Amino acid sequence: MQFFENGCEIVKGFISENWRSTILREIETSEVSTEVSGVRYINKKLKTVAKYLNSTDFKEKASPFVPVNAQLVRAILFNKSPASNWFVTWHQDKTVSVSSKFEEPGWGAWSVKENTPHVQPPLAVLESMVTIRVHLDSTPKENGCLKVIPNSHKLGILNPKQINELVVSEKVYFCEAEKGAALIMRPHLLHASSKSSEPSNRRVLHFEFSNWQLPGAVYWG
Repeated sequence: MQFFENGCEIVKGFISENWRSTILREIETSEVSTEVSGVRYINKKLKTVAKYLNSTDFKEKASPFVPVNAQLVRAILFNKSPASNWFVTWHQDKTVSVSSKFEEPGWGAWSVKENTPHVQPPLAVLESMVTIRVHLDSTPKENGCLKVIPNSHKLGILNPKQINELVVSEKVYFCEAEKGAALIMRPHLLHASSKSSEPSNRRVLHFEFSNWQLPGAVYWG
């Protein structure tokens, strides 16, 4: 799979073992280790994640995919574990976080999560965005890896009926990844994940980037 053609690509060895082990140490000794499912704003909660995002290592690996002058939109730690083993139904990521609410055509369905405004942007914004999912643990099919429908991002925003029809008719690709690999994808690529059949830690750093110019003094996240 190729990112610019199919909407997703797995890059082996995206994060070095030094960065991976450093981030894992902080996760395991911090309060976020007791939180389940997803931990939002992980770059603000863990110093090592913030340092990693600003590192030359990350920027060099991300540069072939992330647009020039792109900024971080969201940063989430997902941990599917024996204590928190869940599934995610087929969906598109259609929501972004911004610093304050504003009025612009095409921006709507406003909500607030952890005191931060979230909104669904126009399709053009999603088409310019890039998601990078850095795997801190090996993620085979048995451990609930992400599954996607390649090229589905080219179909725009899909309604539930369209999603169901695609899931039945199109081939599903399982994004199995070794520890240290990254899955690069468009946020509105149709994706899901099953419960782990052989549960163990499946820790993934989920980063979203955009170079879309927000209005006025509004900034991402």
